[in-house]
Amino acid sequence: MLNTMRILLFLILLLPSLRGSGQVLKLRERSATALTGSAFARSVSDSTISQADRERLIYEEIRKGNVPAFYRKLVTVTDSARIGDRVYRIEYDVLPDYLAIGSDADLFYCPMTPGLAQKVGRLTRSVLPTRKMSDRIYRAAAVKMIPEPIPPTPAMATVPVFLEHTRLVREQRAKTISEFPLGSLVAGNKKDIVLSDKMYRDGKLRVVIYGWHQADGRPIQPLYNGHTADWADYSHGVRLISRQVRVNGRKTRIGKVLRSEKLHPLLSDEGPLEFIAYPAKQL
Repeated sequence: MLNTMRILLFLILLLPSLRGSGQVLKLRERSATALTGSAFARSVSDSTISQADRERLIYEEIRKGNVPAFYRKLVTVTDSARIGDRVYRIEYDVLPDYLAIGSDADLFYCPMTPGLAQKVGRLTRSVLPTRKMSDRIYRAAAVKMIPEPIPPTPAMATVPVFLEHTRLVREQRAKTISEFPLGSLVAGNKKDIVLSDKMYRDGKLRVVIYGWHQADGRPIQPLYNGHTADWADYSHGVRLISRQVRVNGRKTRIGKVLRSEKLHPLLSDEGPLEFIAYPAKQL
């Protein structure tokens, strides 16, 4: 009887880390007539389309809800930290994969500048991860993908290379789809645009990237702020996270935790953050 009680107690404690999310992506439903991912990519592939115009078009598709259906249900990730003499537990809800445009069957991963990522975050009441959160999401992922680097060239920031990388990722993901259906938490296929106080260097705004974890859990990309804020290449991904989190079961906001002298270890390994958002892009 005692052993049975212990097993039941263990299962009760384990359930929160296994459950689905109670939150959904705050976005319109996708129209039946919306463009597929590949059709949208073709529409913005012309080299005469500026980055600014492309980002306006990306935002408009997302605003209209042209995002695969399986992205609507967020996945809960948990973490904990001992702070003083007490263990604190945090739960946050994340996109199951990096943001894409299109349908479940035909999607297009759309790298974007941090300013556009922040604007999409405002639209969906979401935030970007930190380095610590990127690591935790990778560890929690049901599908740990192998990075698919493409040799660096000036074309790495163009839509044809975005499309090629989408193809590589989708082909790899198809091998696990029967075991882990759409909506399973996926990581390892992109680098994260992350929140960090390194987003300003010499007084100028930078995009900070991190991740692209390998099979051994080590990231290809350490925390890096060498690119200006208008840079977006095929390897960048946008992982949206609901700004509402739970700390020891009580609701709060990610921003409050990140700025907290006490609670920041739950989400940040850089100390409390001063900058918890990029300036949203004006489109």
